[in-house]
Amino acid sequence: MEIFVYRKDSEAVEEGFTLDELPKLLADKSNVLWVDMLGETPEQVEQATDILSNIFKFHHLTVEDSIETRNQPKIEAYPDYLFFIVHGVKPDETTSSNFATKELDGYLGENYVVTFHKERFRSIKAVKQQIRNSTFVCQRGAPYLLHQILDQLVDLYMPMVDDFDKAINKLEDRVLRLKSGSMILQELMDLRRSVARLRRISARQLDVLYRMSHGEFPQIPQNDLPFFRDVHDHLQRISDLAENYRDLVGGLFDIHFSVIATKTNDVMKTLAVLSAIILPLSLIAGIYGMNFENMPELKTQHGYFLTLGIMVTVTIILLFYFWRRGWIFQGEDSIVTEPPEQKED
Repeated sequence: MEIFVYRKDSEAVEEGFTLDELPKLLADKSNVLWVDMLGETPEQVEQATDILSNIFKFHHLTVEDSIETRNQPKIEAYPDYLFFIVHGVKPDETTSSNFATKELDGYLGENYVVTFHKERFRSIKAVKQQIRNSTFVCQRGAPYLLHQILDQLVDLYMPMVDDFDKAINKLEDRVLRLKSGSMILQELMDLRRSVARLRRISARQLDVLYRMSHGEFPQIPQNDLPFFRDVHDHLQRISDLAENYRDLVGGLFDIHFSVIATKTNDVMKTLAVLSAIILPLSLIAGIYGMNFENMPELKTQHGYFLTLGIMVTVTIILLFYFWRRGWIFQGEDSIVTEPPEQKED
């Protein structure tokens, strides 16, 4: 647990306070407090539960939601504070095939911000470094401090979203050059699952920031609303991109199945051509393979070679016919670019 306190007109943000000092610091409304709690161990979780329940007197349902994980982003208003849940990305684990997030639970009161998380956040670390270097953020109050945390959290989405764009472009090229479909299909399924999770998380989180940024809660003053709207706009862009990526991935599925169908048709066409060639040859061989005694051709001196010649001739004629129809021996279509017409002066 870390406690950061900014006293009015102070030149630096103080830290290093103990748990016993927290009630006194909280009672002074001129202070701006940030209590950040990490729940990596059972002992830390137990301490956080005690602080949330007995010192801040938060509603027991919000305390339960904070301690539990796998909650969807949401915001709830209480008479003296806001309770919110947002999700940040896991930069070290998130890829285009595995969009992983971690939960950040928080409270915003008149003069304090409380955050609890079971995993470490880069955004939390960045804001801590920021307030250690300057008192500007804390001078503007607890709502602006919360804005900084959310802004840093949302900004970390963009590098991950860019990875989705690169992955979709690469898969699009691979789908068009498809040779074996099973591997690409698995990658498309993983990508679609990740995009769906990004879209779901961003949409729910967008609602949280929308409510924060449109004056619904008295804990966020009017002069701070533009900053929350700016964070909302950033997340709106991410949500729009997620929607676009969903359509693009759906299009990749359609292209993939079209390519597979085209290749299947090519195989069936080849088999049909082979069958069409073999059929007359089989007919000739079947006729002369019958065991009738009165078959004059069987007694001729060159009948065998004549029959083979007929078979070769039929094969060549059929191959030429299928080639002229464009069914076989067709390479890539060439694109002929005509020079632009010269306009007369």
